[in-house]
Amino acid sequence: MAIWILLLAFLLYAVFSSVTVWRSGVPGPWYNNVSSLVLKYQEWTRRRRQYVHRLHSVYGPVVRLAPNELSFANLEGLKEIYQSGGSGYEKTEFYDMFKQYDHRTMFSMLGREEHSQRKKLFAERYAMTNIARPDVLEGIAARAAAVVSKCRDSIGGHLDAYWTLHCYAIDGVSHLLFNPGGTDTLNDPKQREYISELTYYDNYRARLIEMYMPFIAAITDWFCPPALLQSQRYVLAQAEGASVAPAAVLHRLQNADLQPIQAAAECMDHMAAGIETTGDGLCFLMHELSLPRSRHIQEKLRAEFCQNPATRLDDLQYLDAVVREGLRRFPPIPMSLPRTIVSCSAYSLHLLNEDVFPDACVFRPERWLDKDKLPAMNRLFFTFSAGGRGCVGRNLALLEMKMLIREVYTRFRTSLPPEMQHEMEVDDQVVASRPKNFKALLTFEEAPI
Repeated sequence: MAIWILLLAFLLYAVFSSVTVWRSGVPGPWYNNVSSLVLKYQEWTRRRRQYVHRLHSVYGPVVRLAPNELSFANLEGLKEIYQSGGSGYEKTEFYDMFKQYDHRTMFSMLGREEHSQRKKLFAERYAMTNIARPDVLEGIAARAAAVVSKCRDSIGGHLDAYWTLHCYAIDGVSHLLFNPGGTDTLNDPKQREYISELTYYDNYRARLIEMYMPFIAAITDWFCPPALLQSQRYVLAQAEGASVAPAAVLHRLQNADLQPIQAAAECMDHMAAGIETTGDGLCFLMHELSLPRSRHIQEKLRAEFCQNPATRLDDLQYLDAVVREGLRRFPPIPMSLPRTIVSCSAYSLHLLNEDVFPDACVFRPERWLDKDKLPAMNRLFFTFSAGGRGCVGRNLALLEMKMLIREVYTRFRTSLPPEMQHEMEVDDQVVASRPKNFKALLTFEEAPI
């Protein structure tokens, strides 16, 4: 009898909760008022991004994803969720997955105050005034030159751009972290395991299990404690004893009230994030530029570079437009970034607001040259998130991308080998997206002088 009473009570509670949710008036499929199972199924099958985007296309800028989760694809939602009060709504336990060495970093800290205090330790190191220092610029330029050398060596065949661009990304961000040191995966075969560990993996479903059934992950870790990866050992060794320049991020962390393991966790988090944003972003952008439809964009870039050989990167307007359009159309972090029960995704924000981005699915850098429309586009540009918790490495990522695009397209034309003559397929991870099967091949030819 007691079992039937409990079952009836559960059913009544479910019905009452569903009616309450339905009466809130937020549009969406009826079943999302009742259960989150459909959303979880879409996540398990790697279709969350497309599913959320499709719901917005049908129901509008605000949709219900589950009884306790909403998604927004408009400026009002972006500002409220991520910018209200300076840094927006509180984060959820979703970010527990992004601890490093079992320590919280700025990205995985849930509270506003602790996030703000941690950010103050090193935010200045990511400001343009620091990144533009000669020793920092020279280090990144040396990495770009190494990529150019590999491009030239590949002429007559093709270049594994996925590998090369992710090496460039990790070498660039680690240079800022550990200046004058940092990785040299582009040239040192012994360090290539770092790239294999940080970019050639697929732990998507393991992350979902950790998120929704943390007790299973805890039991697994108890029986089989995970060993440190080589890349984690490298970063920990740097944090424990490296002598770094004042411009390095680690320099600030070493002089703060942090244990070496906490400094290592922060650096490891920055390095992993830098690989995904810059490496994947460059893959998608250079693939688009190499399509026949974008050959004219290559020519316009080369003309700007040749006519302005001594101009600062930030003053090259068409280069800036191309990079921004690449990040708008192919955001490396396209998934929802949850705050309590609400979120926005760069993918839907950038493609559904056609009043701001006309023909949003078309790659059109020229849209960023319209100064009258630029403020509205910048407000909706969500590639680096927004508000006080937006990506602290934004300036570094943009500099790395612009520098490499200038160095490559001043010297070469790129196209696609036969096996890549199509739109690049996307493989969604928990928050990031990357080329499917780690495949991004490009062919290079010397550009006419």
